Amino acid sequence: MKATTRIQLSIMMFLEFFIWGGWFVTMGTFLGNNLSATGAETAMAYSTQSWGAIIAPFIIGLIADRFFNAEKILAVLHLIGAVIMYQMSQATDFAGFYPYVLGYMIAYMPTLALVNSVSFNQMKDPSKDFPLIRVWGTIGWIVAGLLISFAFKWDSIENIGQGMLANTFMMTAIASAILGVFSFALPKTPPSQSDGEKVSIADILGLDALKLLKDRNFLIFFISSVLICIPLAFYYQNLSPFLTESGVENSTAWASAGQVSEVVFMLLLPFFFKKFGFKKTILVGMLAWGIRYLLFAYGNAGDQFFMIITGIVLHGICYDFFFVSGQIYTDSKAGEKVKSAAQGLITLATYGVGMLVGFYVAGKITDANVIEDGGHVWQSIWTFPAIFAAGVLVLFALFFKNEKIEYTE
Repeated sequence: MKATTRIQLSIMMFLEFFIWGGWFVTMGTFLGNNLSATGAETAMAYSTQSWGAIIAPFIIGLIADRFFNAEKILAVLHLIGAVIMYQMSQATDFAGFYPYVLGYMIAYMPTLALVNSVSFNQMKDPSKDFPLIRVWGTIGWIVAGLLISFAFKWDSIENIGQGMLANTFMMTAIASAILGVFSFALPKTPPSQSDGEKVSIADILGLDALKLLKDRNFLIFFISSVLICIPLAFYYQNLSPFLTESGVENSTAWASAGQVSEVVFMLLLPFFFKKFGFKKTILVGMLAWGIRYLLFAYGNAGDQFFMIITGIVLHGICYDFFFVSGQIYTDSKAGEKVKSAAQGLITLATYGVGMLVGFYVAGKITDANVIEDGGHVWQSIWTFPAIFAAGVLVLFALFFKNEKIEYTE
């Protein structure tokens, strides 16, 4: 790969995840403080990610893979996103905010697949080249959090009260516009299918991979993957409000420590996977979920602050050891014919259905623990996903029979 191409792809990936990290983390705090949103309404806003994940395969399968270059669709979607994100920054109530965040996520979620398509199309050795490009996405997410906390201080307790978090949407709108324009200059990535090639709904949704569910082990893994997304939703939806209500300054920067640990544990995953195998790796990931939420439940911004930070840092184990290991497992079980369909099915089931249910449950639990001053009984809120994650762990440990899975770097 040419050095200029590598730089282009790295910038693309940096901006792609800078945009997501620049507003998604703090949206819960923004909605509660600026728009007086309830837990259920906040759940509705976060669940737009799931609706976007459900709709994304249709945009990719029916349009991107058939008619237009991936980089051009990427450009158009981000330019549309910039306009919508600006409108989100101007919202004064939840009713005015929700249609825009829904529209934005429908436009944004397909871009996650598009940046991968543009990247892979330029690589001769994806297993070697892609991690070096993808890591810039995680760096972009981290930088967004650091800017919000340290450069602009929009998430300080004082500035949150003054409504400064609305500026995160403006920052993201500018970044989205930049990426939109920049995408037109990316290497050409033509459609992967011819116009005359028929594509079924089953192809788009990965339904051809449903036959894998006949395998008992894969069925247990599939069910566990959907269920573990319920506690995952609590993390995305409630972390920022929890840190803010707890009086943690620079909360967005602290939250980005989860992405730092994601990079570290991604590097450790091959060693752990090879030494201990798939089942133990997954179980460690599940155990980390339960421990993390217990740390949140009993930590505070004072002498127990180390518990909160430890919980955030555990995100790397929670995410990498479960989801990345799961992608490897799915790839090994599917075989060449339904490999893409299987990954698509898992994505639809987790980020689509699983997270949709998760955000709904998180909203209900959060609303059930509101106290008179508008705050929350966070110990009760975090205890629920801790117990739920423990239940999923027991399910997987009892019913998943250990099998040897080869890890290919």
